Amino acid sequence: MDVVEFREFCLSLGDVSEKMPFGKFAARYDSILVFYVSGHMFCLVDIDDFGFVDVKSTPEEIERMKLTYASVGRPINLSERHWIRLGFDGDIPDRAVYACVRRAFELVKARYAPKAKR
Repeated sequence: MDVVEFREFCLSLGDVSEKMPFGKFAARYDSILVFYVSGHMFCLVDIDDFGFVDVKSTPEEIERMKLTYASVGRPINLSERHWIRLGFDGDIPDRAVYACVRRAFELVKARYAPKAKR
């Protein structure tokens, strides 16, 4: 998987927008690409150092992922209760990463999208 393929997957989920909003806070964050649904973040990646993705999740799913995979880490400046970092260079298969991203999209969409778009 590469950053272009990952970006195309995220945008294919539907009603997804992307921004790079963190550079205005600190230059070290200007390469963080964030994907949104209904104006709310569901995942983010560093396009210059494409080694991880941070995804929105539930506490139960986060615990399950931590018990299943060694390449799970702490998200960058996000709540550890609702976000998880998945490393690309470890033991998490691409299909599991994509499943987590899709689940993150669905969680955020279910919570914030108008009922007509769900």
